[in-house]
Amino acid sequence: MPPLSDVEAASRARGLGSSASELHGALCGWLAGGGVGGPDWPAQVLADDSLAAVEAGDVLDRLRAASAAQLEDRDFGFELMLPEAEAPLVERSGALFDWCRGFVGAFGLAAGASPPLSEEGAEALADLVRLSGATPEDDGDQEDEEALAEIEEYVRVAVLLLHGDCAMGPRHRGRLN
Repeated sequence: MPPLSDVEAASRARGLGSSASELHGALCGWLAGGGVGGPDWPAQVLADDSLAAVEAGDVLDRLRAASAAQLEDRDFGFELMLPEAEAPLVERSGALFDWCRGFVGAFGLAAGASPPLSEEGAEALADLVRLSGATPEDDGDQEDEEALAEIEEYVRVAVLLLHGDCAMGPRHRGRLN
């Protein structure tokens, strides 16, 4: 996975208007919803046909490849692209909410209006929608740190569940038929 700072710089250089966390969330939402991760993924996940395709091997291409591999990892190695633990709580929680906002938007684009969700998947998606509308608070304590860690883990597992419902499930059903 490329460093967050490299993805941030690539997003700014392309004029994408998304933070690295939100862009990663959008990419993961697109992939989890069953979208294809080709070189034109920024145009697809951001719903902007004017965006140029990414070059093979550049930062955004490496982000796509690493994210797709992590989502497919049977050892659940998927990670959210968020600021380091040393960053202020307000920055990290804001990035998590941005990540969720990107995920929910692109997931909807890829999965459509009626995705094939399990009951748990539907619940997880509703939770991600709620998180996407949250705003960070300026102050926090150790309890807030622990809560943020729990929310991050929940989001990570929710994404894997949704990816299983909408991307892996249809592929496996297709192989069986």
